Amino acid sequence: MPNPAMIHSIDKAKAEAHVRLVEQMRRILGGGICAVFEDPSAVEIMLNDDGHVLVERHGEGIRELTTLHPQKALNFLGLMAAYRDTVVAGDRPIVEGAMPTEFRRARFAGCIPPLVSAPTFSIRLPTTKVLSLEDYEKAGILTIEQRLQLMQAIEERKNILVSGGTASGKTTLLNALSGHVAHLAGLDQRIVIIEDTPEIVCQAPNTVQLLANDDIGIDMTRLLKLTLRLRPDRIFVGEVRDRAALALLKAWNTGHPGGLATLHADNPELALERLDVLCQEAGVPSQMRLIQEAVHVVVQIERDTSHPARRRVSAIRFFH
Repeated sequence: MPNPAMIHSIDKAKAEAHVRLVEQMRRILGGGICAVFEDPSAVEIMLNDDGHVLVERHGEGIRELTTLHPQKALNFLGLMAAYRDTVVAGDRPIVEGAMPTEFRRARFAGCIPPLVSAPTFSIRLPTTKVLSLEDYEKAGILTIEQRLQLMQAIEERKNILVSGGTASGKTTLLNALSGHVAHLAGLDQRIVIIEDTPEIVCQAPNTVQLLANDDIGIDMTRLLKLTLRLRPDRIFVGEVRDRAALALLKAWNTGHPGGLATLHADNPELALERLDVLCQEAGVPSQMRLIQEAVHVVVQIERDTSHPARRRVSAIRFFH
């Protein structure tokens, strides 16, 4: 039998090593960057290969924060690799995954030479402030007609796809839609949320959240198949970016209406085309008929530097 004292000693050593690692990370980043993790308006922290650190905040766009020496950045990526139980080197120059809980499990992606001239990274911060559809209308991102259309679509259990470019605010808008779902849903509506990084917020009383984990071979496709055994009424999915699109469409189309998901595309029509391309990654022919049956609404959000809120909903397409 395992020795309880030995197990306790191992656990204590792991905890102490984790504390040291987090302290090293904080020292490298410095107080200015660390403070951004506590800023509810912050969306993303970016390090460019020229050493400049940029921060994007809601309603402010992107601004320069500070600089970070390349050697410090390289050390930080090494610590992230250690936390993810991997290594970063010339032949393995990419580090990806969730950061420690002390950094709010933010989504990290970084790389080193030879992919870039100097270490770079992007840190996507999880949402702390959930805006409502009414907030979107007040900010002028949505018109009153658009807000009412989306509320009606949610109430009628339509499957809604939020489409947009990089950093357009897709997940933030999905969370606003999720907020209206939560306002309507009681215990009789079980909502299953599937993501690879926890970003979707839903305050409905009957909710379960599943996280994909590539480290142990559990991807979004596997979780979508599992979801069907968890008695879902609505299925929410973080960004659809691979063959999991096929499993999502099948789930939406088999008695689980009222779902939400995001997708990277430049307009609603291209969103459907991209879904089809992603489905074909699963080794099947075109699934456009399935897409047309499963996707009821596409909401297009885009960045707009001329808009006070820096983004706007440019189109809502109803396909049913």
